[in-house]
Amino acid sequence: MTSDHEMLLERLRAGQLAQAETLARTLTERDPDDAFGWKVLGTLMVRDDRSQDAVSVLEQASRLAPQDAETLNSLARAYQILGRFHEALQLYHDALELQPEFAECWNNQGTAQHALGQHDDALKSYDRALAIQPAYVKALNNRGKLLRELGCVEEALATHDRALAIAPNNAETHSYRGLALQAMERIDEALACYDRALAIHAKMLEKNGTAVLTDRENILFSMINRGNALFSMRRLDDALVDYAKALEFDPDFSIALSNALFVLNYHPDKPAEDIFAAYQDYDRRFGEPHRSSWQAHGNTRDPARRLRVGYVSPDFREHSARHFLEPLLARHDRNEVEITAYAELACEDRVTARYRGYVDHWVATRGLSDAALAERIRADGIDILVEVAGHTASNRLGVFARRPAPVSVSWMGYGYTTGLRAIDYFLCDPVMVPEGSEGLFAEQPWRLAPPSLVYRPDEGMGEPGPLPALSRGYLTFGTLTRSVRINHRTIRVWSAILQQVADARLVIDSKNFATQSMQARLAERFGAHGIGPERLEIGCHSPPWDVLRGIDIGLDCFPHNSGTTLIESLYMGVPFVTLAERPSVGRIGSMILAGAGHAEWIASTEDDYIEKAVALASDLERLATVRASLRGELETGLWRDEAGFARRVEQAYRNMWQHWCATVV
Repeated sequence: MTSDHEMLLERLRAGQLAQAETLARTLTERDPDDAFGWKVLGTLMVRDDRSQDAVSVLEQASRLAPQDAETLNSLARAYQILGRFHEALQLYHDALELQPEFAECWNNQGTAQHALGQHDDALKSYDRALAIQPAYVKALNNRGKLLRELGCVEEALATHDRALAIAPNNAETHSYRGLALQAMERIDEALACYDRALAIHAKMLEKNGTAVLTDRENILFSMINRGNALFSMRRLDDALVDYAKALEFDPDFSIALSNALFVLNYHPDKPAEDIFAAYQDYDRRFGEPHRSSWQAHGNTRDPARRLRVGYVSPDFREHSARHFLEPLLARHDRNEVEITAYAELACEDRVTARYRGYVDHWVATRGLSDAALAERIRADGIDILVEVAGHTASNRLGVFARRPAPVSVSWMGYGYTTGLRAIDYFLCDPVMVPEGSEGLFAEQPWRLAPPSLVYRPDEGMGEPGPLPALSRGYLTFGTLTRSVRINHRTIRVWSAILQQVADARLVIDSKNFATQSMQARLAERFGAHGIGPERLEIGCHSPPWDVLRGIDIGLDCFPHNSGTTLIESLYMGVPFVTLAERPSVGRIGSMILAGAGHAEWIASTEDDYIEKAVALASDLERLATVRASLRGELETGLWRDEAGFARRVEQAYRNMWQHWCATVV
């Protein structure tokens, strides 16, 4: 090794990265065959988020030193950052063939395998890295992250605890530990982890002045996690502050604004116009910049031909969306539509296997950049592109902003506008989106007759059973909603109902109430309205079918209604009262009831809501009749007409397509 190389190493060890890059560049200019200089220069470029430029630099280093495992590892990292995962995996394999005890390479290989959904292989790679280097904190963090995603939460927590025993001030570990605790509904402890992570980051920034890429990513990671924890604690305004800080820290961090929009949907006090203004801001920031690069579509303008329809979703798996998406895909007329699934999946399961059987083409999208996926969709000749995730996790709205298909549609998975004017239509019905509310949507509402969904029940739900009040001697209200939907307005209204219905109980059951602390916190809020804990049954049971069998009347939340649990309630013979409020998340319950033929349970005001619930409770004979007939009504009605719903959707697609064909080129 030359003296220049030794000097370069000294600067790297001292953390003098800018000086090291300058020296490496000088060495390669002086001697184009200096493989070491090219390697260091390329590795620093990868570290500084210049992977596109780094590829050519590292490819030059690899040509000069093809047996250098470190160069191959750095080049693989550059490929991986650019979404070229399979190429990266081949390079990691080649590097490990040369240097089998290369712990960093084993860890990096694990992250590529993880991104591609090769979870067993990824876990083996992380374990191999840790066998070589037991104190490798990054490998421990990656291992814990994977275990959490696989549902092995206790083992994930133990893995992060092991990492903290090695490096107590590792901010990333504290954030990952918080995620594991949050998955266990230990929200207070999770929040403390995020606070600790951000405090460590603050000290680092105070010391260093600026943050390199990896630190910047970790800071954003901690900010977003903290906001999500606050959201789950119903501290919506505090969560919005954290998301705003993340967006201020990195104005290009679209996830922060997506999360803020998601939270705003649940806000009990903000008017619809203010909420939509935030969605318009999302379009200005992350939609409009792509408009100048839109390309004309070369799809054949034949209004009668078989349509190529693409569905883009992260939820082709065991997810509540399956109750509505699966029956549509299963019942599509393949003579009318050719279906492609663009699946943004971290892992596949038994439901994924069913989805694969419903479609003509299956495209795994995890690891593909938005630009790359948009090009793939364009190359596939998709006519109608349907997004079913909105601003939920792992959405691909950045793809839709690029407008890769002639017609694009948002439906089902989110319940409100995406904010993107690049998307043509919002598939809905006149109950969810009444006439006159078009100004609250970036897309043009395309209304079907209600309901604008179809429902396929879970297996093993069992029969509804008799009305519980007949044997108990008291009436039971209930909801299976998440905690964030329960706000000061719902608690006031539900308390008023309990005050008017003597001896009635209220069941609140969901995974958010698995811990005693969350149960006690909610009970205190009812206590402020004079409702004692003896009238509340707060907890978590899964599956919830026996809980539903024990409820006489359901109570929907507002201003953001519940979703899947409402149609499940009807299917289990439980009528519910809903309040029609903001389009469209505040009218989901109304759409469900209108589609089931029971619009009489839709309230127009909070007082009307209370009156309808009390009136239902006053007539047990009527309730018993409803209990016995609701499932049969659903089975013979529109909610269970899978084929009929598929035809209605296909006709909507056809009409959208004909409209595009008729437009001037």
